[in-house]
Amino acid sequence: MRLVQADLSVRDFTFGQIDALSNQFANVLREVGEGAGKIVAILLPKSLEVYPSILGTLKAGSTVLPLFANFGDLALVDRLADCGASCVVTRRSALPRLKRVRSALPALRVILVVDSDVDEGPEDGPDVLSLPARLGRASSSWESAPISADAPSVIHYTSGSTGKPKGVLHVHGAASYLEHTMREILQVQPDDLYWCTADHGWITGTSYGILGPWLLGITQLQFTGAFDPDHWFRILQDQQVSVWYTAPTALRMLARSDDVDYRSYDLAHLRSIFSVGEPLNPEVSRWGKETLDRDIYDTWFQTETGGIMIANRPGLAIRPGSMGKPVASIQAEIVDDAGQPCGARVTGHLCLRHPWSSMFREYLNRRDAYQARFTGQRYDSGDLAFQDEDGYFWFAARNDDVINTSGHLVSPFEVESAVLELAEVAESGAVGAPDPILFEKIVVFVALRKGVERSEELQLKIRLHVANRLSAAATPQDIVFIDAIPKNKSGKILRRVLRARYLGQDPGDLSTIEE
Repeated sequence: MRLVQADLSVRDFTFGQIDALSNQFANVLREVGEGAGKIVAILLPKSLEVYPSILGTLKAGSTVLPLFANFGDLALVDRLADCGASCVVTRRSALPRLKRVRSALPALRVILVVDSDVDEGPEDGPDVLSLPARLGRASSSWESAPISADAPSVIHYTSGSTGKPKGVLHVHGAASYLEHTMREILQVQPDDLYWCTADHGWITGTSYGILGPWLLGITQLQFTGAFDPDHWFRILQDQQVSVWYTAPTALRMLARSDDVDYRSYDLAHLRSIFSVGEPLNPEVSRWGKETLDRDIYDTWFQTETGGIMIANRPGLAIRPGSMGKPVASIQAEIVDDAGQPCGARVTGHLCLRHPWSSMFREYLNRRDAYQARFTGQRYDSGDLAFQDEDGYFWFAARNDDVINTSGHLVSPFEVESAVLELAEVAESGAVGAPDPILFEKIVVFVALRKGVERSEELQLKIRLHVANRLSAAATPQDIVFIDAIPKNKSGKILRRVLRARYLGQDPGDLSTIEE
């Protein structure tokens, strides 16, 4: 592993070193009574400690719960209490948050602190322990026992883009699917340097940012710093990254950084760029081709699917804006409300034939919600999409995001993509709002590029552009200028928050908003 610090200094670690560190962590879990069958939460920013903690938890037969480091009190209670986590691995800076909510976490027994050489003081409790002190005396050997493919491995909570997060349980058997898609879709080679920018608090960050590449023995890069266009491109250039997996939100932010000359960087080693998290706008695809001289391959999967299901990839001609085609072993289909197959270019429910090895096995404590996602051999993704005559899939909307205006079903993603084509626009988010005549009217929230003034003339320009680009039915009835579009930590637009803001309602759970 190549660990690039925020100041761009570099530390390399061998597989042997990571193996030994994770063995020590597994032994620490055993020592403090948090071995097999327990749930261990990793509440850490990107740092060296993340990787042996996650791998060591899996070696110990425990289930790992990766969390975003900046989760607030409510977000922590929702997750830790819901799954019954008994151990949290964290930094001292998070102790005040955990102390405030400790009474709501009856299952929590042990807090392991990664940046303290001594156990914390009495005010923090006798079960707040120094991880370095215990690692220092733990054996670097571990005898891994065989484990069932159906044994729990990782819990991720859904992003909450359309409601309160749910605990999604995955199993050890998912490893075979991750390995397969690393080869078929990301097409990594033994000598690649692979960089996935996703945080481990997101399914991509564990599936394809930790486990997937290491299942194939691929060297991966991890960056501990914040988003910065110059730093990111210096990393791509100086470290000679060959396969880069990132998010459309990051790519849009890069594309709007007018003060960075991307053509000045040497990207000769960069073979492939992939994106995931939300649909890749056609305008961003064109930016990648024109500015970076690279195709950007969009991929689609969910917290629930555990791995890539539908994707663009090298060797498959890209149709900008499309999701691509299914992984070879996956059967995807579009069906109507009655469960009947839809014809070409008819929008319906995107469903997958199950089982596949990386699919989730339950929503924790929500059996009914889990069962509602399955009908016979079909898993309903909750997304609306269509398939064209050549087998490419095209995303339309989340099932609960689609806008019904005057009887026309309008995809908020298509509206957002059209608005993004305008040079003045940095970000956009489209939602439906109740209307006495139209049933729902289209409301577009727009964040402008630096230096662009808000005006009625610009509002008119946006309306005309969307009408000409899509249809009169897709014309926004209202345009709201906003400083920033709310997104969760995986980069998805939180349309329910925009809708609530417009209607003056309570937006509900805000724990996953990226600040």
